[in-house]
Amino acid sequence: MHSYPGEIPQTMEEGYVIQDLAIALDGRRVGGWKVGRIPGEQVAKYNAKRLAGPIFVDEIVDAVDGHVPVMPIFGKGFAAAEAEILLRIASVPDGEISLDTITDHIDDVRVGVEIASSPFPGINKFGAAVTVSDFGNNKGIVLGPAVPDWRHADLLSMPVSLQIDGSTVGADRMSNMLDGPFGSVVFLLKELRRRGIEAAPGTWVSAGAITGVHEVTGGQTVKACFGEELEVVVKVRAT
Repeated sequence: MHSYPGEIPQTMEEGYVIQDLAIALDGRRVGGWKVGRIPGEQVAKYNAKRLAGPIFVDEIVDAVDGHVPVMPIFGKGFAAAEAEILLRIASVPDGEISLDTITDHIDDVRVGVEIASSPFPGINKFGAAVTVSDFGNNKGIVLGPAVPDWRHADLLSMPVSLQIDGSTVGADRMSNMLDGPFGSVVFLLKELRRRGIEAAPGTWVSAGAITGVHEVTGGQTVKACFGEELEVVVKVRAT
């Protein structure tokens, strides 16, 4: 697919309408949502700082036991890997959704990797509304080890790095994310409420790239490191 299959959406609302239709046509159950940060130069155009896309149940892989899963990517499209914090929703607030109370509605926090892949190679070149329209450019997540005592851990200062075939391609801390990973959950729940979508207990949230979006090709090995002890290793396979 070398061109966008239709009229390019110009607003986030148009992108989400296409996403909703695509989810319905796909038919698979949604088990989570990815959240991504919209590039600064696009924020004014779209009047938004973040975007969301579905993660289907069959593309959520649990590697907490340390095994190395093989994750498919679109070999002739766009593909990338991202080091992310993954948070599991236990419940949704009945009223206001705020950063001050959101941790009361989360029951698990893992380190992990998001696979971002699309059959459209130019998905990131036509703006955030196009990204939204194609499932937010998500092709699955890998759940790694749980963050010990996450309610009291200083997540924002945790050093995070990502390696591809043994070479470090990115490093950063969550303090440089837009109001951190919990802010991603607040954004997502508000967005889903606006769209009339239920976030069932057990829904995973992939909170956003910490070290950047790093392009990958089939056969490569990705390793995400969080602090001194937590890591996730993934192999990618082109389809």
